[in-house]
Amino acid sequence: MFEHDKLEIHQRENEGIAILDLKGHLVLGSGDAALREFVGSLFDGGNRKLALNLAHVSNMDNSGADLLLALAQQYSAAGGKLVLVQLAHVHEELYEMARLEAILEFYDLELDALNSFFPDRAIKHYDILDYVEHRNDPEEKK
Repeated sequence: MFEHDKLEIHQRENEGIAILDLKGHLVLGSGDAALREFVGSLFDGGNRKLALNLAHVSNMDNSGADLLLALAQQYSAAGGKLVLVQLAHVHEELYEMARLEAILEFYDLELDALNSFFPDRAIKHYDILDYVEHRNDPEEKK
């Protein structure tokens, strides 16, 4: 576990895929620097399969979003893959506005994210259109 004053990072592995559980603030200055350093260390060590679990990220600004995009591009350029899991609804709007769903892969379930690394497995992609159509639906929020 890596603990920073703004962001905690817990690392685990499943089927050869590094999974980072993030908790706290992914914001300019401390949270984004901590994640950049941690992922950079993994990448330099040869990691090319990474899933970031954002379920417990309570705050993310444009700097945090930009970092996620840059990391995904870094992994892709090296023949690897980075995916995001459990993007909180508050952060979905940020990604919707920036149109990052066309660049980054989002998954509601960790199992779907892990399966996305294996082409022969069926997966369910995050559907931004479904989110937009149902974000104000009171039945969905129960």
